[in-house]
Amino acid sequence: MDRAISTTTQRRRQLRAWLLGLGALAAALVAALGLRTVLQPSLRRVDILTATVETGDVDATLTAAGTVIPAREAVLVSPIQSTIRRVALAVGTRVQPGQTILELDKDLAASTLAKLDDEQLRNQNKNAQLQLTLARSLTDLQAQQEAQALKVSSLQSALRDEQHLLDIGGGTAEAVRQAELNLSTARLEAERLRHQLANQRQASAADRRELSFTVSMQQRSIAEQAGKLRQADISSPQPGVLTWVNDNLGATVQAGDALARVADLSRYRVRATLADTYADQLHPGDAVLVRLGPGSDLRGTVASISPAVDKGTVTFYATLANDHHPGLRANLRADVFVITRAHRAVLRVKNGPFYQGGQEQPVFVLTGGRAVRRVVRFGDSNTDYVQVLSGLAKGEEVLVSEMKNYLETPALRVE
Repeated sequence: MDRAISTTTQRRRQLRAWLLGLGALAAALVAALGLRTVLQPSLRRVDILTATVETGDVDATLTAAGTVIPAREAVLVSPIQSTIRRVALAVGTRVQPGQTILELDKDLAASTLAKLDDEQLRNQNKNAQLQLTLARSLTDLQAQQEAQALKVSSLQSALRDEQHLLDIGGGTAEAVRQAELNLSTARLEAERLRHQLANQRQASAADRRELSFTVSMQQRSIAEQAGKLRQADISSPQPGVLTWVNDNLGATVQAGDALARVADLSRYRVRATLADTYADQLHPGDAVLVRLGPGSDLRGTVASISPAVDKGTVTFYATLANDHHPGLRANLRADVFVITRAHRAVLRVKNGPFYQGGQEQPVFVLTGGRAVRRVVRFGDSNTDYVQVLSGLAKGEEVLVSEMKNYLETPALRVE
């Protein structure tokens, strides 16, 4: 027959059941924690880049592509249409003012000068002939005017005689009227000759001026052509280094074609191009930072801006505070940063792939072996630093590597 189970046995069994349940629950918790640890994303410390939030300056900049050019460069052009006869100096040679660099063929220019001289002689001969013709015309008119004046005087005497005869009864009224008519006609003719002589003198003066202008213009043409002929031996107007020369012997060049360039390589400036979408933010006098390479930053100022836009870009020129820096070379490529705003003593963090260019974005902050996601508000930026407005404190360490694949993850393990 069945026997009743003792109270002690029942308690022991009940305790065993409770212990087994607690053990199972603890095992489940441990397993869950282990699974979570296994499934939580992690990063290796050696695979990430970090930066510490610090206090410093942040300059908002526009990035432009720059080229270092000589501060002074003379472009020597052909003064005449000719051909290249001889190249006296090679590229890289240091030249002095007046030193011949290149010679052009002068035969055509000399022939043109000779023709101009012949035309000038013809003009001078025309001038002499005109002077004689004008003088003869004026002399004839003056003689006619003097003869007419004598005729008027004679007719006046004849009229007085006829009037006297009429008064003493020896003449007729008809004779007096005829004498008066003859005198009036002679006076009109004398007046006509006077006007004709005045007009002739004015016309003669105008003809002399016109021919004088022709002679003067021809003389200037002769002087200009003679100057071009003297300049056919291309020389430098300034000391410097020959950076380029057209050494294609026998090649035909037109007046105004570039033949050589002489640069002063002791001083430099920067020519830069910027997208025209930022043209309204660019102003003469803006501060610039020219980066020749790591650790080689030169300060400068926007000196001038080209008014024309070429293929979507604006060209501007910058002068350098240290325009003789040893790192400067002609045609050297450089990054140019135009400073539009400057912030002093603000929170900043080094720029990196993590920064997406927005005002507010999530970042990961290292704390206790983990990278914890945090929303941070940023301000202005440049290629070096990003201004921190809120969400980070000085001294915190931020992941600056590319983190866009983890932006939805609240935390990451850092091993």
